[in-house]
Amino acid sequence: MNAHGGAGASTLAQLCGGHDAGLAWPDVAAGQPGDVLLVARTHSSGLQAVSRILDAGRQNGIPPGVTLSGVVLVADAPGRLPKELGRRIKVIGSVVDVHRVPWVPSWRTGNLSGPLPREVTALRRLAAGN
Repeated sequence: MNAHGGAGASTLAQLCGGHDAGLAWPDVAAGQPGDVLLVARTHSSGLQAVSRILDAGRQNGIPPGVTLSGVVLVADAPGRLPKELGRRIKVIGSVVDVHRVPWVPSWRTGNLSGPLPREVTALRRLAAGN
């Protein structure tokens, strides 16, 4: 599930074999999978979107039958994150499992054919278990 538009859930679902629920919690009653990996970019607004959704979840905002299995943070740019964003990610990681996906230049143009980063290979195994 995307935490915000452009988070990358459709790309990751294509690469890992999962289901992209878009921006809404899956409808378990309609047969959609109930185990959710929340996907966001590592920029400030992406991390804020994750925090809002986690806050809503603590206030019973997650529908019955849905389990938030973790957060997948997709790099929004190449290189190191600013320290402020790294601190936010640590806070998020204190609440839920965080999986990081590095910047992959070829994905920007839609080329998904290259070798997968090891982090995505691990997500593929996780998605297969869900």
